[in-house]
Amino acid sequence: MSDPIHRHEDSRVCGASTTVIGNDDVYANGKLVSVNGDPCSHGAGALTASSNEVYCHSKLVVHHAPDSAAADLLCPTLNASHCAPATAEGSPNVYTG
Repeated sequence: MSDPIHRHEDSRVCGASTTVIGNDDVYANGKLVSVNGDPCSHGAGALTASSNEVYCHSKLVVHHAPDSAAADLLCPTLNASHCAPATAEGSPNVYTG
């Protein structure tokens, strides 16, 4: 089964968006493709990529399966979603398998 690729500014379950820092030239739908370790707009929240052998610059690509993430800087002050800010959005037509 294929999952949508996660990209720069795609949303997270906590309301943040992903900030791509591990890739500077691979795009999907005009947005940078997210890779393992990319943080979120709330600070921290490094993504844990689970794509199957799909790499960008030797880093696993993140997809919206959803993929999990470490706690962001708002954990646990607002709500539990900041303690595991997984992906909540992906490309409408670019997938990993």
